[in-house]
Amino acid sequence: MHLHILGICGTFMGGLALIARAAGHRVTGCDAGVYPPMSTQLMEQGIDLVEGYDADQTRLKPDLFVVGNVVSRGNPLMEAILNEGLPYVSGPQWLGEHVLPGHHVLAVAGTHGKTTTTSMLAWILEAAGLAPSFLVGGVPQDFGVSARLSPARGAARPVFAIEADEYDTAFFDKRSKFVHYRPRTAILNNLEYDHADIFPDLAAIETQFHHLIRTIPSQGRIVAPTHSPAIERVLARGCWSEAVTFGADGVWQAGPEQADGSFEVVHRGASVGRIGWALSGEHNRMNALAAMAAAEHVGVAPAEAVAALGRFAGVKRRMELRGTVNGIRVYDDFAHHPTAIATTLAGLRTRAPDGRILAVLEPRSNTMKLGAMKAQLPGSLAHADLVFCFGEKDGKHALGWDPAEALAPLGERASAWSDLPAMVAAIAAAARPGDHIVVMSNGGFGGVHGKLLQALAGRGSGSDA
Repeated sequence: MHLHILGICGTFMGGLALIARAAGHRVTGCDAGVYPPMSTQLMEQGIDLVEGYDADQTRLKPDLFVVGNVVSRGNPLMEAILNEGLPYVSGPQWLGEHVLPGHHVLAVAGTHGKTTTTSMLAWILEAAGLAPSFLVGGVPQDFGVSARLSPARGAARPVFAIEADEYDTAFFDKRSKFVHYRPRTAILNNLEYDHADIFPDLAAIETQFHHLIRTIPSQGRIVAPTHSPAIERVLARGCWSEAVTFGADGVWQAGPEQADGSFEVVHRGASVGRIGWALSGEHNRMNALAAMAAAEHVGVAPAEAVAALGRFAGVKRRMELRGTVNGIRVYDDFAHHPTAIATTLAGLRTRAPDGRILAVLEPRSNTMKLGAMKAQLPGSLAHADLVFCFGEKDGKHALGWDPAEALAPLGERASAWSDLPAMVAAIAAAARPGDHIVVMSNGGFGGVHGKLLQALAGRGSGSDA
C-alpha cells in the first residue's frame, strides 16, 4: 500500500513513516518548515519528501492519505483530498488499527517527560532482550532513530513502547491521540495545564486522561506518581486496573542525587541498586522510576532495569551538549513549558553549582505564544544568571505578548530580542569560560546553537565542539 503522509516531519508522523515503511508499505510525505532531527532522519531512511502542501500532490495517487494534526481546513492539499473524495485517516488511528493490535502496548502519557521516559523504557526493554518496537517524539541516542518496528518473535506477545500525547488527533478527530493506542501498561507521568490552544482548563485534560484509563484492561497496569492531585482526580473517576505508584511514599522510590549524579532505587522498601548516569534532576529520577515500573509489568526485574539505565545515553535535544568553546558549553533542550524550563535549569544547577547559567528561550509552543504561561516564566528561570528571550515580531512565531514586560521581575538579568543575529552577538559577548548556555525551544530556533558556537569561536578562543 502507498501511504502519503501529511505533516511527515512532525515528531509523531515522522516516526509513523518509519514504522509504515518497516511494515512493508511504500511511504512518501509532505511538510513545510522542516528542521532536524526529523528531516535528517527521514532523508537518511530514504523516504521521499515534498516541500509544502500543493494540491497537485493528489496526482501521486496513494492508496491512503495519512493526516497529521498540523493540517487544518484551508490546507490546499487537504481541500483537494476532501473535494475529490479521496481516502484519508489520522496518524494515530492508522497506527492503532494496523500496527498496534497483537502487541503489548506500553504507553507513556503526561505533561512532561514523555519523550525521555519512553526512551528509557524502550532501552530497558531492549537491554532485557525483548526487542521492542517503539515510537518516540524525539531521537533516543541509544537507537539513533525515533521509531522502530521489530519483527514478531515466536509465540510471545511483542512489546511496543509509545509516547502517548494528549494533544488532539486531527482536525476531524478532537480526541487525544492516546485513546487510539489501547495500552495494557500506561504511565501517567504527571499532569499540568498545557495546550491552551485546544484545552480550556486542566479539567478538560483530566477528562481525556480518564478516557485513556477507560481503555486499559483489568489485567493491565497504571503507573502513577504519588502526591499528584490532578492524577488522583483522574483515578478517582474510575480505575479498573492495577495501580503502581512511584515517588515519595510510592512502591518505587529514588534516593537523593549524589554529587556524581547517581541515586539509589528502592522497590517495595528494598534497595535494588544504584543508577549512575550523565542525566540530572529530580524529574529524570522520576522518569526512571516510571519506566522501571512499566518494564516490570512485562517481566523485567528491577535490578535488570537499574543496570540498563546505568547505560542510558539520553535523547537528542534533551540537555544535549552541542559543543564547547573555550570552556563555554552550549546545550540544546526541548523545554518550552515553565515547569520543564524550571526542572531543566534546576537539574543543571545541581550538576554545575559553580558555573553561570545563560538561558536562551524561544516561547514557540502554541500555549506559550498565547501567553497562557507568561506569568510563570520569571519563576521558572530562577536558576538562570542571565536570560535571553527571543520572539519574532513579524515572523510566524510572533508572540501575542511582550516578553520584556513578562520578564521584568528578573530585572537586568533578562533581555528580550526580535533580531536573532543581534541576540547571538550579545550572548557571545556576555559569555565567559565556565558558563553553561542552555538553548530551550520546541523548534529549530533558526539554527541558533551552531551560530552561538561559531560566534564564540570567532572571539579567538579554542574549540572542542
